[in-house]
Amino acid sequence: MHSFTFYSPTKVIFGTDAEEHLTDEIRSLGGSRVFVLYGGGSVVRSGLLQRLTQRLEAAGLAHQELGGVHPNPRLSFARSAVRQALDFGADLILAVGGGSVIDTAKAVALGAAAPERDIWEYWEGTATPSAVLPVGVVLTISAAGSETSDSAVLTNEETGIKRGLSSPLNRPRFALMNPELTYTLPPYQVACGVVDIMMHTLDRYFTPTRGNQLTDAFAEALLRTVIANGVTAFRDSHDAQAMSELMWCGSISHNGLTGLGAATDFSPHKLGHELSARFDVAHGASLSAVWGAWARYAWRSHPERFVRYAQNVWGISDTCAETAAPAAIEATEAYFRELNMPICFTELGVGVLEDAVLEDMADKATRGDTFIVGSFRPLHKADAVEVYRLANH
Repeated sequence: MHSFTFYSPTKVIFGTDAEEHLTDEIRSLGGSRVFVLYGGGSVVRSGLLQRLTQRLEAAGLAHQELGGVHPNPRLSFARSAVRQALDFGADLILAVGGGSVIDTAKAVALGAAAPERDIWEYWEGTATPSAVLPVGVVLTISAAGSETSDSAVLTNEETGIKRGLSSPLNRPRFALMNPELTYTLPPYQVACGVVDIMMHTLDRYFTPTRGNQLTDAFAEALLRTVIANGVTAFRDSHDAQAMSELMWCGSISHNGLTGLGAATDFSPHKLGHELSARFDVAHGASLSAVWGAWARYAWRSHPERFVRYAQNVWGISDTCAETAAPAAIEATEAYFRELNMPICFTELGVGVLEDAVLEDMADKATRGDTFIVGSFRPLHKADAVEVYRLANH
């Protein structure tokens, strides 16, 4: 086992009626003025938002709500939310929703703690955050794992750049996780979530680092669990066992546990970000559309890793890399198809793209060819273009 630092301070309360602990958790953090963020209105239609605000009122906690967080969360919305949180005097940010809402809450928490700075400076890397308001989460979508992660993603609509920020300050202080709150999700959203959970694990699992036996075993077990439950959940979002397993897998997939002691890759994520930034496609769909292309381009860099993936995740007994690796890639894509998820750009709905578009996306992913993407097979701009070409059909 290689050296690592593991920091995962989020308090998780998991199970039926987990949200009933909301006010106790807020008070334990000294919160008294709660700024509540949510997305497109499903939490309103389901009655969840009303139940939560009634709890806040009964506990004497001041609150202000702001809805409208968009998938692929927008920088302009986060900037506006920072101003509103400051005007309200918020001392705690509460995210009610999934990854986009949580990532926006993290941005607001950083911005409200340092109002003299524009939050995009943190995402550009020209400033380092040093203060944050506490963030709490009531999770309604199993996907991004943002409820326990140190990362947050924003899209700058003016520049078309989608970028992530990792910081210990991004860790939510608590996450209330009731699987029943995910029962109303449409099949497409469930499928996108399954892909996102798998990718957060695969982007850590496909690493050049060797010798982390327990870390690898965690990742493989998580992948097998997601695969076993994903199609069931896709077909029936009221299946309590499947939905509860996916909810916990989502958190574990992105809290760092499945990549301890190893270099991470995240090439499919970075390449997928350019697709969702340009075309506003769902994050999970952008990942499934590009993963097979990346895998076919990259597997020969460390073929033994794909053999292990074939054996320990898909049950493929073949030990020859030349046949086992393609078989594992095909098994993964076949699984995506079971979820009605795209495995190329045409299926993603963006069509076959011109070379100039591929070049531009590769340029942004590599920051003008100044940034090497990934570690499993490090990608320069020309490599990123080739991966995009493999998916461009």
